[in-house]
Amino acid sequence: MIRYFESFAGIGAFRSAFEKMGGFECVGWCEIDRYAQKAYRALYDTGGEKFYEDITKIDYGGMPDFDLLVGGPCCQSFSVAGRRLAFADDRGNLFFNYIQILEAKRPRYFIAENVPNLLGISQGECYRIILEKISELGYRMCWRVLNSSGFGIPQSRRRLFLVGYLGDRCPAEILAFGGNDAENCGKGKTEQLIGGSQGSRVYSANGIAVTQCSGSGGMGGKTGLYFIDCNPSPQMTDAARCITARQNSGISHHRGEHSAVFVDDAPRAILNPFKEHTRQNGRRIKEPNEPMFTLTVTDRHGIVHRGRIRRLMPVECWKLQGFRKDQFEKVAATGMSDAQLYKQAGNSITVAVVEAIARNLLKFDEEASRGKYH
Repeated sequence: MIRYFESFAGIGAFRSAFEKMGGFECVGWCEIDRYAQKAYRALYDTGGEKFYEDITKIDYGGMPDFDLLVGGPCCQSFSVAGRRLAFADDRGNLFFNYIQILEAKRPRYFIAENVPNLLGISQGECYRIILEKISELGYRMCWRVLNSSGFGIPQSRRRLFLVGYLGDRCPAEILAFGGNDAENCGKGKTEQLIGGSQGSRVYSANGIAVTQCSGSGGMGGKTGLYFIDCNPSPQMTDAARCITARQNSGISHHRGEHSAVFVDDAPRAILNPFKEHTRQNGRRIKEPNEPMFTLTVTDRHGIVHRGRIRRLMPVECWKLQGFRKDQFEKVAATGMSDAQLYKQAGNSITVAVVEAIARNLLKFDEEASRGKYH
């Protein structure tokens, strides 16, 4: 059994993956966001575990012992979406608190997640400093940028994973996945086998699942919905754009920042189609097979059959991070607002990616315990 401590826990992506895999035991967790804390406690049995709110105020030496430290130190100061202030931003310095835990507790392993931009910011100097400080503690390390879309999740989300082992061997096997940036490992693109109306289309089981609707089951269901950029000049995509903490902000000025859902269904009656940006009392578009609007002298009528665009729902964002529908419902049942549900999903790590890493880690640890590695 590998005992682990989850720092920067968020809604517990590492924990969800570890509980699914088995072979892991949580001894404690740390999270400063009170809404994420609320979600975490709704999702997991945290009884008997040590909880810390602020990682900067922990007595590291007094923490419980563990074999594995995991977490994604705050990434806003490294992200291309932010100002890229790196260590000039206090949030960038939180990575050093993560390193201080490694120094105090000396776990056999660690897994740190961050944005790929960490590799290149300040001409790579920030990342060099991080590697140098961890290397001084005796850890052998490997790192790789992994994309969620390469692990059966229809979301393009590239994240850097840094793995360390307190031994003489580089733990490269833990991040050994096929394909460049793991873009090509796992399942391929969506492949439609049989067409038809929404809900009746059939897709190849070898392809990535299309968007889930609120009433569908877990990842892997087939719904007949399609991703589309939520910005001017939208384009269809096989995978959703990277889910962000502000996924509910709608149209974005940053090209391709958010995805919406394109719903292709039956013809609908539309009233005053030329008044798309004009205030309209009542509905402008009817449901399929409803009668046309009443004819008047001033109104114009038409039919729309190219589909509609809608924003991703919170439950879809959670599923695009690999969480189950029942997990989302547990958190939603606490009364958490949609804005917070979007935020918690956007700040999370994709569970399916962690599952794949955990599987390799268990194999590596088993071989290490047999004396294969020193």
